[in-house]
Amino acid sequence: MRVYLPSTLPALARAAAEGQLGPAPLTGYAVTPALTEWYASGDTEELEYVALTDAARASLRMLAADRADGVAAAPRRVVVAAEVPDATLSMGADLEERARVRLAEAVPMAKVAAVHVDDVSAAADIEAAIAALPAADGGDDDALFVVDGAEAHELMWYATQEIPDLLA
Repeated sequence: MRVYLPSTLPALARAAAEGQLGPAPLTGYAVTPALTEWYASGDTEELEYVALTDAARASLRMLAADRADGVAAAPRRVVVAAEVPDATLSMGADLEERARVRLAEAVPMAKVAAVHVDDVSAAADIEAAIAALPAADGGDDDALFVVDGAEAHELMWYATQEIPDLLA
């Protein structure tokens, strides 16, 4: 199954150096039966885009957590697309977790199909979204609008052989 794993550039660098994304368990996003049922009119490509978008939202939260922990990370959301065996996944059934999956094993970099990353031009909007997250979580509509603005930026696609250049 194709799984979209939220990440950051520092986490991607660690994974590249270690040869795997992990440690397990990992949270990812995929086209699950619950997502397919919820988005009944969508084709596979549209459903994969929903899962990718959910992973990008999680990446934004990872960036915010890194900042809170004093880790300097470029303000770019990162999503790693990987092919993993269905047997390593567990899926949520409720509507809030319709695309969320849990991976019981680390993902070898050899299973990575591509990496999706914000373009450098998105940095200002991603910074603003990171700063607005606490207020958005508190119900502030203006802050939520700023966070949602990060999604106006499409993630760029990178082949696996481009990962070293992306991290340079």
